[in-house]
Amino acid sequence: MKSTPAPPAARPVAADTAAPSLIGIPLWGKLGIGALMLAAAVSVWVLNQWLTERFTVDTRNRAELRLVLYAGNIEAELQRTQVVPILLSRDPALRAALESSNYATISQVLINLQGELGAASIELLDADAQVVAATDRDRLAAVRSGEASFVEARRTDDTVFTVYERSTGGFGFAYSRALRAGDQLLGVVIVEVDLMKFERSWAGFADQVALTDSQGRIILATEPRWRGRTEEEALRLRDPPSPFLRFLRSTADWAGRGPDAHIANIGVLRAESRVAHRGWRLISFSRYDGVREQVNGVLALVISGYALILVLVFYLVSRRAWSQSAAFERESTELRRLNLRLQREIAAREKAQQELTVAEQTLAQSSKLAVLGEMSAAVSHELNQPLAAMKTYLAGARLLLTRRRAEEALVAFQRLDDLIDRMGAITRQLKSYARKGGDAFAPVDMRACIAEALAMMEPRLRERRVLVVRTLPNTPVMVQGDRLRLEQVIVNLMRNAVDATKAVNAPQIDIILTEGDTVNLRIRDNGTGITEIDKIFEPFYTSKGAGEGVGLGLAISSGIVGDHGGRLTAQNAAEGGAVFEITLPVLGNHASGTLASVSALSERTLPFRPRETSRSDADTV
Repeated sequence: MKSTPAPPAARPVAADTAAPSLIGIPLWGKLGIGALMLAAAVSVWVLNQWLTERFTVDTRNRAELRLVLYAGNIEAELQRTQVVPILLSRDPALRAALESSNYATISQVLINLQGELGAASIELLDADAQVVAATDRDRLAAVRSGEASFVEARRTDDTVFTVYERSTGGFGFAYSRALRAGDQLLGVVIVEVDLMKFERSWAGFADQVALTDSQGRIILATEPRWRGRTEEEALRLRDPPSPFLRFLRSTADWAGRGPDAHIANIGVLRAESRVAHRGWRLISFSRYDGVREQVNGVLALVISGYALILVLVFYLVSRRAWSQSAAFERESTELRRLNLRLQREIAAREKAQQELTVAEQTLAQSSKLAVLGEMSAAVSHELNQPLAAMKTYLAGARLLLTRRRAEEALVAFQRLDDLIDRMGAITRQLKSYARKGGDAFAPVDMRACIAEALAMMEPRLRERRVLVVRTLPNTPVMVQGDRLRLEQVIVNLMRNAVDATKAVNAPQIDIILTEGDTVNLRIRDNGTGITEIDKIFEPFYTSKGAGEGVGLGLAISSGIVGDHGGRLTAQNAAEGGAVFEITLPVLGNHASGTLASVSALSERTLPFRPRETSRSDADTV
């Protein structure tokens, strides 16, 4: 038994003091608060859409203006550098050096021109594509016969523009023009355009900028990894977003159009402008979070205004609650007095619970003593049957010795030895009742168990002249179990059947063993039946007179069958008497040797049979 703990003393106070702020608001106040919150939600929704669209358009316009400025700078640089190869191709000093192959002072001339013109580099190639003069002296004597700037220039008389990949990374841009004397090629002058300075200047801004050629290939970019790729390929060069970032990306722009793309998991707006040179395009990506910051700033101001209005409404509608504070204070005082009384009651209950614990310990000790008594009664009950059989065999052996029938007396003594072994097995078995294990289980033929049980009951059956009719299969009926315990169950049931037929003129016990999905053993008598069948398996319940039984046999038998995974049931037969049925699981794959031995044992003939009828599936004892 366990006592139910008392409720905490502070619970009534907390339940009543939390309600005044809600009870004091009238219906018109609740409606006003609901309307204000609805108006706030609608306003924030509309403002978010309108402001997002407006700030997005402003951001795009500013990005497009910057792109127009960048494109103009690129066009101006290209146009200024485009004139340099034309001027150099007409320079008499360069032409004379190519004709005379005297280049001693030409490199210095080119270096002076580079400072005045602002070109990235200038090279002079002879007709064999060898660099004979250059502003970068490390390039002297290099051969450029396979480069597009030389190959394209020697094919035409116009200025040729080429884009080439640098060995150090990135792209180079150059104008080249051939120097001719009539139809004879004297050489080629190559002037590189410094467009990388624009890329370096773009790096100082927050926007990502890229310049693409007519084929969509990125040739200048603030992100070095983009060079040489298309715009689609460049945008795919980003780290995969985490689940949290994907969630934010799907919910951050719940009311607007959202960003055009994502770079490094950051939303951006795309803007584009054309460059008046060979179909080039200039693309920029502006951070979209700037738009969200501006929108969120305005929305925060609006929400703050609504929050102030809501606070004012709460202040107006809660004044009624202030007038009730004195009443709640009085109620709080009363509740504190009640809490003190509850604490005293709790102390009394704790004392009673301690006393109850002592009583439970006393009851547990009494239960242990009762278990000891029950075990003693069980030992007495289980040993009573073999002792009675031993007494009968001793009397029979004495009589046989008196009549000088020694061989039959030896058989009786052998039965006495078997009974002594059985009593030892019973005492060992009773000590293991506390554990429910199956350590001693082995394949058992139920027909052999029935034969041994009938041998045990032979003296009482002869004394009462009971007719035993057995109906057994011709083949072994195998189960997994403890043979001694199963025989103990059958003996208990047979003993009860004999006792139940005491007042019958022609007592009879039917033993029927069948095998199907389960093994079923039915023991039926023609006695008086069972009066209280619901209590038949309860310990210490018996219908016998005083001194004839303690009511443990069926309780122990039910426990044994349950340990074997089966079930023991009882019912009254329609024609009179009681029927006990044992249901056990079937054991498959039996060994042939075991079957032969138990089959021979099951065919043993009982000496007290008054008559016997041979049948294929049944015999009568």
